[in-house]
Amino acid sequence: MSYADTPAGPGTPPGGLDDALLKVLFAQSAVGLLVLDPQLRLVRANSLVEGVGTEEYIGLRFTEAFRLDDPDGSEQLLKRVLAGEGPVRDHLVRGRLRHIPGDRIFLVSAYRLDGPDGPDGPALGLLSAVVDVTERERARDRETALAAVRDAVGGSLDVAATCRAFIDALVPGFADLAVIEVVDEVLRGADPPVGPLPPDTPLRRAASGRCEAVERDEVIRGHPVGGTRRLPPRTPYALAAADLRPRLVPLTAETPWLAADPDGSRALAETGAHTLIVVPLTLRGAVLGLVSLYRCGAAEPFDEEDVSLAGTAATRAALAIDNARRYEREHVIASTVQRRLLPQAERHQAAVETAHVLLPGRDSGCWFDTIALSGARTALVVGGVAGEGLQSAIAMGQLRTVIQALAGLDLEPEEVLARLKETADRLAHERAALPPSDSLHGEPLRAGCVYGVYDPFTRTLTVARAGHPAPLIVGPDGRAVPLDVPEGAGLFDTDGALFAPATVTLEEGSVLAFCSAELLADERAEERITRTLAQPGRSLQQLGDDIVYALPDDTRSAGAALLLARTGTVSEHRVATWDLAQDRTTPATARLLVRDRLQGWGLDEDTVDSTELIVSELVTNAVRYGTPPLRLRLLLDTTLTCEVHDGSTASPHLRHARTVDEGGRGLFIVSSLAAHWGARHGPDGKVLWTEQDLPHGGTQ
Repeated sequence: MSYADTPAGPGTPPGGLDDALLKVLFAQSAVGLLVLDPQLRLVRANSLVEGVGTEEYIGLRFTEAFRLDDPDGSEQLLKRVLAGEGPVRDHLVRGRLRHIPGDRIFLVSAYRLDGPDGPDGPALGLLSAVVDVTERERARDRETALAAVRDAVGGSLDVAATCRAFIDALVPGFADLAVIEVVDEVLRGADPPVGPLPPDTPLRRAASGRCEAVERDEVIRGHPVGGTRRLPPRTPYALAAADLRPRLVPLTAETPWLAADPDGSRALAETGAHTLIVVPLTLRGAVLGLVSLYRCGAAEPFDEEDVSLAGTAATRAALAIDNARRYEREHVIASTVQRRLLPQAERHQAAVETAHVLLPGRDSGCWFDTIALSGARTALVVGGVAGEGLQSAIAMGQLRTVIQALAGLDLEPEEVLARLKETADRLAHERAALPPSDSLHGEPLRAGCVYGVYDPFTRTLTVARAGHPAPLIVGPDGRAVPLDVPEGAGLFDTDGALFAPATVTLEEGSVLAFCSAELLADERAEERITRTLAQPGRSLQQLGDDIVYALPDDTRSAGAALLLARTGTVSEHRVATWDLAQDRTTPATARLLVRDRLQGWGLDEDTVDSTELIVSELVTNAVRYGTPPLRLRLLLDTTLTCEVHDGSTASPHLRHARTVDEGGRGLFIVSSLAAHWGARHGPDGKVLWTEQDLPHGGTQ
């Protein structure tokens, strides 16, 4: 039943109730009301539709009155309502009003006005409710932009990625153009300066972005990402950096400060930028840089609410940038420490060719080493301390120093790792004893290491490992060589189990790959590496590069170490070996053999005399205190090595003989003539050895 059908009261003319109802509705409605005829022309409007309820709008089409961004789409929607397809409720449209500057957002609802024939007949027109929700939608857009900044900024410890995420969060939803600049010295590792910034402070563009509506991006082209500029004096940029307050700046051709920045002025004019917000990136009084936000063309100018949002977003960005800057600085320091603690150049080994690849990344605790041992043997080491940062690099340096000292004692690989673990346990106890206020208190330590020794005379590789992958081996025929090394506990594990070694005999020309755990993270890593190592005619450095090229991207970002070795033997022309009798005349015989061989190698007379004396003392000691078999070996390389083997396991000790003592001076003389000396034990006895430095690094 319509109001026209409702019985009228006494004295009420027919249809008077409907007229009264319309009058009150249009006068008292909390929303704007429009009446449209079947041609969607404006017939009537109440005063709540600001600027449209005047006579000049009567007769205009709905889309013309509101100058909608999408007139065709809106008109089709209203025509479907006229056709009886149902009302439209809360439909958002964007347009502009003649008497109000800027874009407006309207919430439109439309209802069909039925004619005398009801829903099946032609419509009399439409009743449309229009609400200006511009401020509500802008507030919602601000909240969306701020939420985007919160979600996107702070998830990376890379300054460039952090700045890029900040720009992407604000463009195009909040700004048409955005630029973030960071103080140049901050990006170089220095602490951010305390404000105010001097006008000539160099700023480096860290990120910039624009919306698609900005056809020409001269602001960004004029100062590309990575480029620097100095703060132009007497501009909003310099003022914001001086008093650390944001600026809301309208931009027109008459803006006075543009003359101080002609390049920026020309670029802004060509992009159509009409409003600027410049916000300093500050944190605890220090200045990290500036954020510049622009709106261009037909976009609504920034207002004070936008300035508040920009300030909140900039605070979030400043905190994230500072965190990333601190991390990057610590990472640079840790990487520098790591590089300084690792071998600075490839070391010459008697019978092993080596090459390495060190991938920089988050892991600053991985290390590698090649250590020359007595008897032309070589120790090959790869290890890693889990984690990143300076503390991991320091722990790595401590473990590497200890393992170098242990290697010099001629211990077996499993014994080296056992003693290394004792040192690791002491380091763990020291960390656990730190006061609770220390950042390292309670932070666990984890580390692994693999230690192998190659002997070129027996062509054997003996390996032990502590919480670390075993080395991969490929023979000269390209086939993988199996090496089943029991995995021992990690260096900082509480498990006190012993380390068990494994020994394999290799063909000359076999290739060994000692990898940090990061290189063997996926299931196909071993197959991929052994297949690469099997390539013929490739140098070790080329093989190492090929392994890196095939790595997944996430492995390269983590950091890793790779040590490659190709096995060889000592040339028979550089080695002399004699089996000697356990007889008192043997020292004299040994002296004659040594002199003849050294002169044949062309060594100088001083070296020959010194070596004669060394060999005489070592052989005399073996004859007097040792047991058969007795063997003498000379090895010529960059140094001259003398080795005397006997079947006894008792080791001599260096003593300082008194003046009246008849003996006890043999090893003292040996230690004075040799650069290094020592003893190593095996299942069939012991070896006393010495190394002498040679003039000009030896002979060829």
